[in-house]
Amino acid sequence: MRPKLNDVAREAGVSPTTVSRVINNHGYLSEKTKNKVFQAMKKLNYQPNSIARSLHGKQTNLIGVLFSSVSNPFFGELVEKIENKLFKSGYKTILCNSADNKEKERVYLNMLIANQVDGIIAGAHNLGIKEYEKVGLPIISFDRYLSSTIPIVSSDNYLGGVLATQELYQSGARKIYLFASSHTPNSPTDKRRTGYLETMEKLQLEAHEKVIASTMASSVKALMIKQILSTEQIEGIFCTDDLTALIVLQQAKELGIRVPQDLKVIGYDGTQFIQNYHPELTTIAQPINDMAELLVELLLKRVTDEQSELKEHYVLPIKLIRNQSSSQFM
Repeated sequence: MRPKLNDVAREAGVSPTTVSRVINNHGYLSEKTKNKVFQAMKKLNYQPNSIARSLHGKQTNLIGVLFSSVSNPFFGELVEKIENKLFKSGYKTILCNSADNKEKERVYLNMLIANQVDGIIAGAHNLGIKEYEKVGLPIISFDRYLSSTIPIVSSDNYLGGVLATQELYQSGARKIYLFASSHTPNSPTDKRRTGYLETMEKLQLEAHEKVIASTMASSVKALMIKQILSTEQIEGIFCTDDLTALIVLQQAKELGIRVPQDLKVIGYDGTQFIQNYHPELTTIAQPINDMAELLVELLLKRVTDEQSELKEHYVLPIKLIRNQSSSQFM
């Protein structure tokens, strides 16, 4: 049975009120009394109730991290870095996967509020959830517009779209397609699409867009991509995520389409996983470590000072990692 506060008091030979005062660091207590209580807590493996402490006006030192799915290497790497940075700052993480389900995201959001977390880092894809506007907790958003009062951290999505399209053009491609994981005008990630479209217009080339939804099963994605590659003449593809780009490379190989001689491909994200296991892929790399650091820094600034002045949108630089999928001259 899990030990209770009364069990600690009995073991330490003090009153339950004294144990509560030690846990909450309230009022004067001798070092001898504190040590007795701490030793009893250690012996019984007693863990203070974070929610109960929050009701006394204490921080829980818990942060909610709400993302769509950490099975995606990009989100997995970002969440890992966020958790490490929070832990070093004395905070523990409650991780919630919304799985691109608006109702699931809403349930998790309400759970985090009920558990009195000190703040939330939100990177889920389900936009327009009204609860975000009335949460009453410090929130920082990753790459998603949630509310006019919630700051956003993202990479330079627009420049990423421009660089990817320019790279394909400079490598000789003229029939350049965009494979987008979604089309959400309110989201900063949609600026990858804007960068592509505006660059194609400047180059006086016809734009071609295909939505390959991130929620789609990989087997279905593969069939859809294979159909497109089989029926349309394409010289270059900019995929707005690396996983889709890898499926394009796989399907091109099955169809006997040579990369990069016949087809040039560029992805977006540039995780360490991609760089280690698929070094052939040219990609637009996001500064994952810097984004995690900024998300944590801004959130903790709001946690410690609710009135702190923060910008509406923080944009971090991206870089092109040029590899064999876009250039013959590596």
